[in-house]
Amino acid sequence: MIIDFHTHIFPDRIADKTIEALSGVSSIRPASDGTAEGLSQSMARAGIGLSVNLPVLTRPEQADKVNDSLIRSRERDMEMGILSFGGMHPGYGQYREKLGMLASEGVKGIKLHPAYQRTDLDEPAMMRIIDAASEYGLITLLHAGLDIGIPGHDYSSIPMILRILEEVRPQKLVLAHMGGWKNWKAVGQYLAGADVWLDTAFVMGRIDTKGTASPGPDIDQWTQFPVPSGSWDPDTDDRYNMTSDAFLALCRKHGTDRILFGTDCPWADQKAYVDAFRSLPFTKEEQTAILGGNAATLLNMQL
Repeated sequence: MIIDFHTHIFPDRIADKTIEALSGVSSIRPASDGTAEGLSQSMARAGIGLSVNLPVLTRPEQADKVNDSLIRSRERDMEMGILSFGGMHPGYGQYREKLGMLASEGVKGIKLHPAYQRTDLDEPAMMRIIDAASEYGLITLLHAGLDIGIPGHDYSSIPMILRILEEVRPQKLVLAHMGGWKNWKAVGQYLAGADVWLDTAFVMGRIDTKGTASPGPDIDQWTQFPVPSGSWDPDTDDRYNMTSDAFLALCRKHGTDRILFGTDCPWADQKAYVDAFRSLPFTKEEQTAILGGNAATLLNMQL
């Protein structure tokens, strides 16, 4: 079974407005409508059996409402093959109690997004949450590296990640976007082989600001983006992510048993991503592990 470890859905009543707003700041047209039903339809086209939904909390007061809503809709979502993580915000004071509740309800993990939460990853508030989540046996999935829609500051840089690994030592840490979006050279130098998982979300192929962000048919023509010094500017910067060779090399340097397939749907097309990944010269065993086996192990699920 293929598991997409990095997707996003929104409540039906606000999905269209949320997608419109996020598309506006990122200059990317989405590949689905951002609803659970839209993701389910995308999964069917791509042959994906399970998608992990990652809620992003932008305000502390969302911690109660969003997490309680996700728990209430869990049965419905699972019928569509959608497994939701919880969300947490560094400004939420009762984080330990909420994390304990999520763990007791059988939620597998949480999502933190330092950029959207305007808090550096190595700030004490972030570190406390990651530490507590680890104590409760929860997976913590972090947005890592720059964010395409937030200019001017890297809230989850490689030095910050290294500090987390040294001082907190989380047991189940997933770094999105292959360890740091647009920072892959540094990931290879400083993070490859560390005791973390990397997901593949939004790292492959051309970033087309006039259409869907997806690998597309010209997968062999990817161009490596240089390590940035600041924000991503869609009007001036090259619009490519990793080359196929660089992606393959980083997966193997880190260890293909610690790579999780993810797309970032609705910001990338799931079917295009699956097709692009399958075209790469991984061994059959490596493909099986990355496309689902590693995720099943981390989630403690039977395929």
